[in-house]
Amino acid sequence: MIVVSDTSPIINLAMIGRLELLPALFGEVIIPYKVFEEITQRGSSMPGAEAVLAARWVETRACTNTTLVQALRTQLDSGEAEAIVLALELESGLLLIDEKMGRQVARGFSLSVMGLVGVLTLAKRQGLILEIKSVLDELIHRAGFRISDDLYQAVLKKEGELP
Repeated sequence: MIVVSDTSPIINLAMIGRLELLPALFGEVIIPYKVFEEITQRGSSMPGAEAVLAARWVETRACTNTTLVQALRTQLDSGEAEAIVLALELESGLLLIDEKMGRQVARGFSLSVMGLVGVLTLAKRQGLILEIKSVLDELIHRAGFRISDDLYQAVLKKEGELP
């Protein structure tokens, strides 16, 4: 399955030292050039920059439909727009994206999307993490990850981590 990622899942996982979950779950992850730039060229201190530069599991590709990228940039940032277009061009089986508007736009193109919470759920089910709560708490406190209280509670309840 072809998996394309936006910036947010990579940076957030890198901030808590859990970037290895992506290759463990998906093998290879493809990112558009704008996402690569957002991670690696904003400064060498960007979480995940060194890992992405060295990773054999990350492949960077260019989008060809620049017209669609420009059209999507009226609603989304550049990385999200390119991730959606690249997922369409590659007929991706999955797009990793967290931002609400980006997910809505991607679903409008009939793309299958998964956010970081979905990645953690999948990681737990595959035995890569023991629990979601501690990882989510770390994301919230160390990475500034935003999640609604309702979603937080629902995920933990569904995964048997709350009564």
